[in-house]
Amino acid sequence: MNTLRLVVVSAGLSQPSSTRLLADRLAEATGRRLAGAGRAVDVDVVELRDLAVDIANNLVTGFPGPRLLAATEAVTAADGVIAVSPIFTASYSGLFKSFFDVLDNTALIGKPVLIAATGGTARHSLALEHALRPMFGYLRAIVPPTAVYAASEDWGAVGDAGAGGLADRIERAAGELAGLLTNRPSAEATVAEATIDEVVPFAQQLAALRPGKPA
Repeated sequence: MNTLRLVVVSAGLSQPSSTRLLADRLAEATGRRLAGAGRAVDVDVVELRDLAVDIANNLVTGFPGPRLLAATEAVTAADGVIAVSPIFTASYSGLFKSFFDVLDNTALIGKPVLIAATGGTARHSLALEHALRPMFGYLRAIVPPTAVYAASEDWGAVGDAGAGGLADRIERAAGELAGLLTNRPSAEATVAEATIDEVVPFAQQLAALRPGKPA
């Protein structure tokens, strides 16, 4: 089987960022699960903080710069996506939303997208269900049942351990994403197969044009 392509979209603003840290842990856990299932995976990371100006320019001009174009093409060509946003005022960040606003609205159709978020308090955890999940549902992505939220206290030794802790939630979500990807042909293979299937032999095309040919 061909190597799968996993793209991680991180909308963290600081550096270092807890959003990027959560994204990396999800990608690492998913990679381990896929390796255990015999699937190789390449992971690319899209840091939205580095593309903020490009995204703003695209929103007002309609034209992406080279770096933004490369990022949107990577997401479009990916077999799966991990999308992680900080939560501001009980919803995803404006930078996160703006990136998916400039992405082609067909880019995520049928694509597994694992959603995750970070925030200062656990009270914002439901933003995953009332903001991120509906957005990706609208984009017709396949969103695994488990979404991962990490509050500030989750990064401590107590919150990160044991059943229901952050590590447990990461592993569960990664297992669900890996399960969606395990039996999925790579995007490149799918495109190649579709191209082959669409080629109709010339003789068959001529036969279809013959007068009196029964339907």
